[in-house]
Amino acid sequence: MSEYTPDNWVILKIQYEGETLYKVLAGWSGGYLDSDYWRMNSGITRVVEQDDYWEFYGNSGSCYNCYKGQYRLRMNNAGIYEQLKNTSVATVEMMPEDTNWMEIEWADDTTN
Repeated sequence: MSEYTPDNWVILKIQYEGETLYKVLAGWSGGYLDSDYWRMNSGITRVVEQDDYWEFYGNSGSCYNCYKGQYRLRMNNAGIYEQLKNTSVATVEMMPEDTNWMEIEWADDTTN
């Protein structure tokens, strides 16, 4: 299983042809020698709450460990969010920061 711990993150709600999918859009800030970069998971299937972070599991088996205080767009992921929102045939929106992640019915969620 691949694990990722982004510097900042948001959850995208993607609606297309009557289907709804939620994805983590994660960003990492580069340093002196490295560039900023982003990743988007394959689609959230379940979430586990820890004391100071959320574990978002994806269709591919990956896990994104997302710290609660880091929910935001930054330069490393804002540009791709705008592209997805403005050029996609699907409806793409960022979920509010105060969303109760435990109440969402995730794709293929077998815990609810």
